[in-house]
Amino acid sequence: MKQVWYGYIKFALGAAVLVAAAAVVWVISSARPAPRSITVEVTEPELSALAAKGKPLFEANCATCHGIRGSGTDKGPPLVHDIYNPGHHADPAFFSAAKFGVRQHHWPYGNMPPQTQVSEDQVAAIVRYVREVQIANGIKYRPHHM
Repeated sequence: MKQVWYGYIKFALGAAVLVAAAAVVWVISSARPAPRSITVEVTEPELSALAAKGKPLFEANCATCHGIRGSGTDKGPPLVHDIYNPGHHADPAFFSAAKFGVRQHHWPYGNMPPQTQVSEDQVAAIVRYVREVQIANGIKYRPHHM
């Protein structure tokens, strides 16, 4: 009988150690420093008709995190940045981000949630707006090499 109790105690202590270790790992991994605000100066060009439709859609759905004209905020990265040039993030990446969200991978802002309130046609206008602003600010297609 003594061996049975010893086995239960050993199991309970082992489980407690595992739970405590998991809690420590969770706290350490979730306690990252607040992202520094990365913003850029952005010039807005004269816009095409489609981009002009995209501008108010961008302002209503994207600017809270990505900043006015895609300049960035403390909640999200600037889209007027070479990382988002069409050779690295082609237009389908923007459509996918809006539809499915994006796991954090380039910036320390956390995951981007899906933007289900925006239709595919609206995303097309937003992408055109972002691309025209990028071009006006020197962000052009550059092949991506890993």
